Amino acid sequence: MKTVLKIARLAIVALAFVCHGCGIYSFSGASIPPEARTVSVQYFPNQAQLVNPVLSNDFTTALRDAVMNQTPLEMTEASGDLAFEGEIVDYKTMPIAITAGQTAAMNRLTITVNVRFTNKFDETKDFETRFSHYEDYPSDQELTAVQETLCATIIEALVENIFNKALVNW
Repeated sequence: MKTVLKIARLAIVALAFVCHGCGIYSFSGASIPPEARTVSVQYFPNQAQLVNPVLSNDFTTALRDAVMNQTPLEMTEASGDLAFEGEIVDYKTMPIAITAGQTAAMNRLTITVNVRFTNKFDETKDFETRFSHYEDYPSDQELTAVQETLCATIIEALVENIFNKALVNW
């Protein structure tokens, strides 16, 4: 038992040395400038031709939640030390697997978001990028029947990709 305690203590000390000095790190892998205290995530309006009425709110909330849950930063309305803004630019569904009878066997829902990220302390980290993700669903199902689940899965992937590009230096 004493050996286990010694190993645990040694691991804690080693972890403290590894995390010391290069900025604030969270267990999510986020690397945040040590002087950064706030973050802002502006509302992402839906500018796609096909509009899902809850998509803007769901996406914005998911991005805010990810930043709040995975960083020690305080959320501010605007002009955070780190700032996210942008818009949903595409929301489309299209057939992807055509059967011999010229009908679709599978459809694909794709969401594309344009994101502008600003880091007040390191302009080399700033970017404007389009992030896109899709999920497939059987064509015998109406989009309205699977839309909520598909959107949740797509939003989760988009938020992870955006978070990683902005705050994870791998």
